[in-house]
Amino acid sequence: MADFLAKDPSKAELERAQIGLISGEVRGLEKVGGFGGKAVTLAEGALYADDPGFYKKRMAYIADASAKSVAQTARTWLGRNHFQLDVIPFGDFAAASEGVDRSTGVPAVDDTPELDFPAVETASLSNGIELVVANRPTVPLVNIAMMFDAGYAADQGKKLGTASLTLAMLDEGTKKRSALDIAEELEGLGAVLRTGSNLDTSTVSMNALKTELKASIDLMADVVRNPAFDQAELDRLRQQRLAGIRQEENQPISIALRQLPPIMYGKDNAYGIPFTGTGTIDAVMSMTREDLQAFHSAWLRPDNATIFVVGDTTLAEIRPVLEKAFGDWKAPSTAKGTKTLNQVSMPDQSQIIIVDRPGSPQSLILAGHLAPPTGVDNNIAITAMNDILGGQFTARVNMNLREEKGWAYGAYTFMQDARGQRPFFVYAPVQTDRTADSMAELVRELNAITGDKPASDTELEMVVRNNVRSLPGQFETARNVLNAMLSNARFGRPLDYEESLKGRYEALDLGDVESAASEVLHPDKLTWMVIGDRAKIEESIRALDLGEITVKSVGE
Repeated sequence: MADFLAKDPSKAELERAQIGLISGEVRGLEKVGGFGGKAVTLAEGALYADDPGFYKKRMAYIADASAKSVAQTARTWLGRNHFQLDVIPFGDFAAASEGVDRSTGVPAVDDTPELDFPAVETASLSNGIELVVANRPTVPLVNIAMMFDAGYAADQGKKLGTASLTLAMLDEGTKKRSALDIAEELEGLGAVLRTGSNLDTSTVSMNALKTELKASIDLMADVVRNPAFDQAELDRLRQQRLAGIRQEENQPISIALRQLPPIMYGKDNAYGIPFTGTGTIDAVMSMTREDLQAFHSAWLRPDNATIFVVGDTTLAEIRPVLEKAFGDWKAPSTAKGTKTLNQVSMPDQSQIIIVDRPGSPQSLILAGHLAPPTGVDNNIAITAMNDILGGQFTARVNMNLREEKGWAYGAYTFMQDARGQRPFFVYAPVQTDRTADSMAELVRELNAITGDKPASDTELEMVVRNNVRSLPGQFETARNVLNAMLSNARFGRPLDYEESLKGRYEALDLGDVESAASEVLHPDKLTWMVIGDRAKIEESIRALDLGEITVKSVGE
């Protein structure tokens, strides 16, 4: 602090701070609500400055600040050598007796606005990389994502966790920039760089100010094309990853997500891996720079990539910039990676795996079986069925175990998106003495919606209304739109898929939902994983006679 007060900030330090503050303000203004959104920004201006548009002045103050003015302000407010607390008693305030007419009640809700999804254009770079662009000029920001057909499933036949660690290493240094160089350059540009994977794809994305777009894309291209995979950085990230895996092996939900998929999919399917994507202790311990370089060569390459752009730009503007950054990128001579997503048959009957966790204060129930891929034509009907069963707070499963029985804080059903067969899961952390009772209730709910208690008109109407009315808010930001475009590409949907969602929901009838339930739900073929105190739960679970029981220890 003394050093900061003694010297003026450098030009570079000042510029990084200015662009960081201004870019943060701009990103916040893309949303209506939330911290930093339009509503809060306007309200703060009205409250503190008697000017709803004060944010413009605030950004101007930041942009006009000099090193000397910042230093002088710091010395004025941070240089005092004493603490002073002034206590000013509240005045004699009273509630206003006039001015508000509450007789008419709360304002009526207007008609739900229609979804306004931007038009999507496509083109290609000279090397064949497909380009998908949507113009969304609400704020001067541009979102770019380069998606590769890789993902955690690309670990098949390799050391588990390779995809995740390779993506994490991309921004830890290139052949001409160190990790610190990249971090400082991002700060100076006011840009945000992200890397990550899901089951099917790996993505490098950039959120950049339009004024700094070319430099931001140049940095992104260097990260994607020229990673150094520095040994020191790899050793550092390896230790972080190992710590993360050990933590996963002690958290009930992570234990289940690590152990269930290999059982459900088997060893011959690319999805038969821990769904956390982090890999195993042995695999990460043995991972080398050469492993990461081989993954990059096989999967992160121009003939396996698509670039998506959403924001304050057009196809005509952005294409030349991307051409300069990526157009001369050539695919290596080595073969492109492959994944096997063969059709997996359902088991003949249910099975139960008890993971013994002595002293556990509750039991974590996660049961699952395979379901149709996310990209199937009747996915909206499947989604509606799941919403009724357990996908929302007011769904049957949660109302039963939480609201009626009080055995769980929350209980849900969900499906993890996947290009191939996806998993359907029932999730319920319950009090230990009600573990078996909860399992029985979950089976009853699954049998009911496929049998004597199918979805009702009221349930379907509520689900349709909720999904339709939430559509405009789902795509409020350019990043929301970008994620939708990435999903459409991942699941083979048309570019304007979102425009059809309202009609698809409103066209649903009870027959569609009943058919989806019959197709998806198979309560007699579940693989159950129950993580809890074996001594307290095993006997009552065996009494249910749901299937063969196997007992394991944590980490086994």
